[in-house]
Amino acid sequence: MGLFTPAEVAKNYITTGKGKAAMPSSKLFLLGILAGAFIALAGVGASTASALVGNASLAKLISGLVFPGGLMMVLLAGSELFTGNCLMIIPLLEREIRVGQMLRNWVVVYLGNLAGSLIVSAVCVYGGQAGLFSGALAVSELSTAAAKCSLSFGDAFLRGVGCNFLVCIAVWISFAAKDVAGKIAGLYFPILLFVVSGFEHSVANMYYISVGLLAKGNAVWAAAAEEAGMDLTALTWGNFFGGNLLPVTLGNIVGGCAVGLVYWFCYLRNTGKKTPGGAAARP
Repeated sequence: MGLFTPAEVAKNYITTGKGKAAMPSSKLFLLGILAGAFIALAGVGASTASALVGNASLAKLISGLVFPGGLMMVLLAGSELFTGNCLMIIPLLEREIRVGQMLRNWVVVYLGNLAGSLIVSAVCVYGGQAGLFSGALAVSELSTAAAKCSLSFGDAFLRGVGCNFLVCIAVWISFAAKDVAGKIAGLYFPILLFVVSGFEHSVANMYYISVGLLAKGNAVWAAAAEEAGMDLTALTWGNFFGGNLLPVTLGNIVGGCAVGLVYWFCYLRNTGKKTPGGAAARP
């Protein structure tokens, strides 16, 4: 039992970030697939639990109560998640890793996250899971995907900022805990907040939009969505990558790096490395 202080978390993350920077790309990619699948499976559960809830606010709350299971699996089972790895800005600012190492991690993990998400989407659509509740789940997924692809660039970017600020706070709090129960309790509420608030998470959207795109290929589900008054014209692969993932990913980087920057400045800057005269060496 007990907690690491914020200053201790910051110092500990330097070692964590260095390990991430040094990991071979093959391992990063495989662990990225796992993390993408974990987040996607949380999306499956959240969507299924809320699919038949008529009140939109209550549906958001139910989704938010289920979705934190994804980050629990990411952190406790061991995997690599792009959004959480935005905290690698901390060892970068400490000059313990290079920009190229951080960017390599981000790119390889991001692609792994995408692969894991697409695998889960394919399993759900082609395995019939999306057709639960006489197709109502598929219609709900189509609605979610179409809405995400209809966001403006600015809205998607700002919602991405808000999302990964909370996700990285969740990761930070979990790193402060010294036992499993504390880690779960620490990460739970920030993730609940981001889901209920309607913020945008790039890795979650890899599932939420791709499952809608695959479900759109089912004529029965697509017809049911259109009969319910949904406009699916914005739900395209081009809007998935360019209209949603691009601005949301950029927003996630800004929000996540902001957390790392603030904690580095408050707890690590001008500490630990001294000049011979005793003054701090780092500006």
